[in-house]
This record gives sequence, structure tokens and C-alpha cells, in this order.
Amino acid sequence: MTMHDRYTSPVDLGTWDVPAAGAARFTWEYDGGRDRLLSLYQKGKDKQWDAQTRIDWDVEVDPVNVAGLPEQFNPLFGSEIWDKMSQRERDEFGRHQGSWLFSQFLHGEQGALNVSARIVQSVPDLDSKFYAATQTMDEARHVELYAKFLNDKIGTFYPLNQDLAKLLSESLSDSRWDLPYLGMQVMIEGLALAAFGLYRDMSTNPLVKQLLAYVMQDEARHVAFGRLALKDYYAELTDKERAEREEFVVEGCYLMRDRFKGKEIFETLDMPVDKCMEYVDNSDMYTLYTSLLFSRIVPCVRDIGLWGDKVQTAYADMGVLDNAKADLTALMRQDEEMAERFDEEKAERELATRQKEVQEAITLGAE
Repeated sequence: MTMHDRYTSPVDLGTWDVPAAGAARFTWEYDGGRDRLLSLYQKGKDKQWDAQTRIDWDVEVDPVNVAGLPEQFNPLFGSEIWDKMSQRERDEFGRHQGSWLFSQFLHGEQGALNVSARIVQSVPDLDSKFYAATQTMDEARHVELYAKFLNDKIGTFYPLNQDLAKLLSESLSDSRWDLPYLGMQVMIEGLALAAFGLYRDMSTNPLVKQLLAYVMQDEARHVAFGRLALKDYYAELTDKERAEREEFVVEGCYLMRDRFKGKEIFETLDMPVDKCMEYVDNSDMYTLYTSLLFSRIVPCVRDIGLWGDKVQTAYADMGVLDNAKADLTALMRQDEEMAERFDEEKAERELATRQKEVQEAITLGAE
């Protein structure tokens, strides 16, 4: 069996080639830089970790309920479609849902890997190049761990969601150096952070919680990088230039909202797609889910200065405008603390195990 045989629908045996536009920018200013970005770069170096050793891969995962959530969190729960499904059909739906969700996480991280490498090339400032280089390593690690999780714990993959593909393509193919920042650091990474956070907090599976917490520790720095780099630059834009970026934000946010509806699952399982999508669109659970997904994007967009009428109208239409009041710094600090807590708990478990082994050896010796 090849890797391609594990996909739920056929994927191209070659590569997806996205033409890149714009210059690879060199700078001869090697002295100094912005203190905030250099501090973030130092933190990025200090916080590197190994996905093979930091994560407890031996923890079992239920492939039909990867995150260990109650069925009330299923997007079709309470619908006529769900009520008519047998338990076997519900289990199969759950297996595909886990595969689809973590496949999109995986593909998004490969997108981030390519975009962060592109930022190293295209950004004009050396301090930004430095940090983007550490992010590129972070994203490689995230691709590694999500691929391992899908391979070892689930066994099947879904292709790249087309809404995500469109935003990735637009972010990479634009010649303006700030567009990869805006598409990736603000929108794709912002949405990913919120999605990771939802499943980290709701999941009852220790491996899933741990994996997402560690990834989020990195992603919090990435979003902070985008905020720092773009806020200064966007303050100097003309009205026309700012309007162009706001148009990009509006289109990108609608794409990101639609990315997590799960249409591909309904298509793969030959379910009534239109009815399923109609139920998802109108369900209270999905409305709440959408609002929570934008908890990181909306305050970041406001903070970097892209807060014109068109952006605010779009967020009001999506029902996420109130997220502008969120304290993004506090959320990022919470992400850092959560990962550190997992490390502390792991160290305590390992210490307790060693103490037990020592005590057993002492008891055996006495006997």
C-alpha cells in the first residue's frame, strides 16, 4: 500500500505547484533590528522541541471518536439524518470526521511550512527573516507530528480542502511581500489556533490534548509575529492600499469559515449533501463553533489596522464581530501556560513511575 492508497478520494500523484510571484529580497543591514521581533526570534530558538520524544505516542486513540467527544458535538446531532443512522453508520461517520479534521490540520501545516519559507525570501527586514526561519522549523515539526498521528492512530487521509487551497494559492502567488503574512499569520494561523484550542479544551483523549497544546505553544508565537510585522507596515499604507488588504481579508475569512463545514465527509459517505449542509448552516452548534473559530482572527485584524466598514460588515454578517473585544495577548499567554502545564504533569508522572520502580526494587531486595 502506498501513501496515496490511504486517501478517501484520489489525489494527484505528483505535486501541487503554486506559482510564486515577487522578489527574493536581500538586505545588507545586519546591525540591530526591532527589539520585539528579536525577542520573539530568541524565544523561537529557545522553544524548539522534538515531536518524537515530547509527545506520549503510546496513548491509545479511538479511531471512531478521535477526540473522545460526546455525540452532542457531532455537526448532524439532532437532525433527522442523524436519527435515522445506525450505530455502525454513526461510527463510520465519526471515523471519517476524525480523519477529515486532522487531515485539514496536516495540510494547513504544510501550507504554513511553504508560506513561512516564502516569507524568509520575500520580507525586506532581517529581523523578520530571522523569526520566519524559526517558524519554518516549527511548521516542519507540525507536519511531522500530524502525519504520524494520522498514520499511526487513524489510518486514512482526506485531500486538501479547496477553500484552504484557494487562500494558500492567493497568499503565495501575490507579489506583495505582506500578503503571505496576512493570509497565513493572521487568517490561516489564527483560525488554526482557535480550532486547535477548541479541540484541546473539549477533548478527553490525553494524546490529542497534549499534541494540540504543544502545537499551539508554537502557533501563538507565529500569530504574534504577524501582528508585530504588519502593524507597523499597515500604519503607513494609503487608503487604496489598505482597501485592497481589507478586500483580501473579507474574501479570506469567508473561505476560512466554509473550510470547517465538512462537506467532503458527506460527499465521501454518499450522504444527502445539500440536506446535511443546510442543517449544519442553521444549527446552533455550528453558529457557536464559527464564533469561537474567529476568536483569534478578528482581534488580530483590528489590531493591525484593517478595520474599515467592509471588514466590520463582513464580520457582522458572519456573527463574529463581538470577537473584536477579545484580549489576544491573554489568549496567547494561556496557550503558553497550557503547554507548560502538560510538561509539568508529564514530569510528575515520570517521577512517580521511577519512584514506584525504585520502591519495588527495594521491596524485592528485602524479600
